[in-house]
Amino acid sequence: MSRRGRLPVRCPSCGGDLHVVELACPGCSTSVRGDYPLPPLSRLGGEDQQFALAFVLRSGSLKEMARLYGVSYPTVRNRLDALIERLGAIIESHERDATAAGEGEDADVPSDGG
Repeated sequence: MSRRGRLPVRCPSCGGDLHVVELACPGCSTSVRGDYPLPPLSRLGGEDQQFALAFVLRSGSLKEMARLYGVSYPTVRNRLDALIERLGAIIESHERDATAAGEGEDADVPSDGG
């Protein structure tokens, strides 16, 4: 986790999913506006994100994950299965929301004039 803290994914007022509406380049001050839902992996809890990152960095080796976490292979397998289930629910929710919102429309992206 960065020093800036964890990226908020839920509205503190109503609990709804937050979306990114503006991205800015600190180098040239260009900004891009649109309505972008957060990627599914960013919607996982911090521990799940760390587990997923460790899993990818170890080429998906459950044996290496068991060694890293100091637990048995079946324990790592169970944790991975639970993570897959949570991620599947997040993706399903994201797809439902995208369908309901009519996603697929072009965002406001600056044109290069050509």
